[in-house]
Amino acid sequence: MIKPASDKMPRQETSPAEQTRAALVLAALKLFGRQGFDGTSTREIAAEANANIGSIAYHFGGKEGLRAAAADHIVETIQAIAGQAIGPAQAPSTPEAARAQLSAALERMVGFIVASPEAGEIVQFVLRELSHPTAALDRIYAGVFEPTHRRLCQVWEQATGEPAESEATKLTVFTLIGQVIYFRIGREAVLRRMGWREIGAAEAAKVVAVATNNLEAMLGARKPAARKEGKR
Repeated sequence: MIKPASDKMPRQETSPAEQTRAALVLAALKLFGRQGFDGTSTREIAAEANANIGSIAYHFGGKEGLRAAAADHIVETIQAIAGQAIGPAQAPSTPEAARAQLSAALERMVGFIVASPEAGEIVQFVLRELSHPTAALDRIYAGVFEPTHRRLCQVWEQATGEPAESEATKLTVFTLIGQVIYFRIGREAVLRRMGWREIGAAEAAKVVAVATNNLEAMLGARKPAARKEGKR
């Protein structure tokens, strides 16, 4: 069953200034992702956020500061999703628990990356940063990419006995994440080939089923190695 992309906390009242700041960050995330940093003017961002253009300098010091704030928003959003997906920092107690944790993480990733509208804007922004790295990518890498990948590698080690920091484990985890990301970056091709109008909860559940089968096959191929490690 696909869970909601994010579990909303009770909303707290925010001041008009905080609301404006948040609207500018979301507008920048959207426009920088679609048009690029250089192709987006502060006037366009202000109009998208329904804010005064001067509020960009007031809250962020300028366009570059706004890009950094958009990157921080991505980090905060994905940290929350990753925390829910991967679970507590302590290692799973058994290989079986680790395998269940990987399956749950995969399902959660699909629920957010594939089915959540917000993920589309995040992925567009990140793809542009990956193509032309700036300080914003450094913030995203340090806050999300590296720690999330490292944590998944640790869970993989608990599930299989393969060293978390080995080249093979790192590549395997990238493969697990990559198969999910494709359904976002190749969304239009997937919709056309599958004959789907959208990728909602029902379609995401089908993606989860296939991705989970892939994970189980990968884990199944490694069970003998894991047992040998346990006998040493």
